[in-house]
Amino acid sequence: MSKRRILIVDDEPLARARIRQQVEAIGGYEVAGEAESGLQAIEMTASTRADILLLDIRMPGMSGLEVGRHLSMTERPPAVIFTTAYSQHALEAFQAHAVDYLLKPVRGEKLAAALAAAHKLSRAQIRQVDEDLDNSRRSHICARVRGDLQLINVADIYYFKADSKYVEVRHKDGVVLIEESLVSLEKEFDGDFFRVHRNALVAADYVDGLQKGEDGHSHVHMSEIPETIEVSRRHLPAVRAMLKSNASRG
Repeated sequence: MSKRRILIVDDEPLARARIRQQVEAIGGYEVAGEAESGLQAIEMTASTRADILLLDIRMPGMSGLEVGRHLSMTERPPAVIFTTAYSQHALEAFQAHAVDYLLKPVRGEKLAAALAAAHKLSRAQIRQVDEDLDNSRRSHICARVRGDLQLINVADIYYFKADSKYVEVRHKDGVVLIEESLVSLEKEFDGDFFRVHRNALVAADYVDGLQKGEDGHSHVHMSEIPETIEVSRRHLPAVRAMLKSNASRG
């Protein structure tokens, strides 16, 4: 019987080394690799075919919770055990949603028990804990493209536009479709994206003007891309206020 493969994810080298030593002392598992960031963890999960992730939550850039949410969308999601230094009060969120976690500093016997009981977590479980800890704003949007996971930096997105049951995401390298609602995206990225129409959110940083379209309706013009997005009458005053605010900051 092959050993279950473990990927250790932590931005602290000493923490990774300590967990590796503990896993090797337990026996019966193979350390498939180590990652020092969330993005690296997602890439290495696929390349190492890891069965279990020992995943630090608080890392610069992409948090462990965000990594877990993205990986839960893959065709072969690994089991996830979070390692955390959160307070006892915050840990109630993990307990309430049956999410596997280990409190730092990780103890060998607790690690052995967690590995033996490791199970796959659903996206809903991880998202709920993320929201309960008030850490729900993602740094990247995840899309499935021809079976592969593609991550788009939110800072590179120009707009979100509803298209039937999907949302079109226009970004610096093209367009992808995701199965999320504009309402949830608007709530999550409030302040960075503004609703200009019932079917569209635009990134405030890329909007540089208003213009009349051939249809007689107002459209926002965006820097870097030729596309324009129609603005409904209802949202036109807010868009004008946003442009005025951007101009005063510039």
